[in-house]
Amino acid sequence: MEYVEAFKDVNEISKIKNYLRSHSIRDYVLFVLGINTGLKINEMLEMTVASVLDETGKMKEFYEQPLENGETTQIYLNQKVRTALQEYLKGSKVMENEFLFMSPKTQKPITRQQAHRIIHDAVEGAGLIGKYGASSMRKTFGYHAYKQGVSLALIQKHFHHSSPSETLKYIGISKEYKFKTIIDVNL
Repeated sequence: MEYVEAFKDVNEISKIKNYLRSHSIRDYVLFVLGINTGLKINEMLEMTVASVLDETGKMKEFYEQPLENGETTQIYLNQKVRTALQEYLKGSKVMENEFLFMSPKTQKPITRQQAHRIIHDAVEGAGLIGKYGASSMRKTFGYHAYKQGVSLALIQKHFHHSSPSETLKYIGISKEYKFKTIIDVNL
């Protein structure tokens, strides 16, 4: 698998969002979900409509991600994700028991390859240069979380990495990288 990088520039992220929104609301939601949750692409593709809605049809604040050991973990769906999902579900014909990112041809989720193509095409369409793919969404989440001061240990745990150095390498931060961290408890 070829190495891809995180989207580090917020303006570039906006360009990709605008490109995707103008071409496909489904693909836009895939991107917004990916950069805001840090889920792996295969985890997002397995999500169903019912998994993001409560019993009353209201958008959940937390998605219960199934784990390999049969347990679940809670993934926060921030306001941007919930808004994008609501817009998508309101305007689409996707039913509760169907996959969120369903292929209209197969009635199954789009493939990892299709997700990679979606991101690659959006990068080209937005005029960006670099190596990007479906995994760039997850890396973007980690990069921006770290840059905003989220503990490396929390990001490492979220990504199920074995070491902090693995996480730093994954999100594209070298030991020489310096940025200001503002810790403002604002009591």
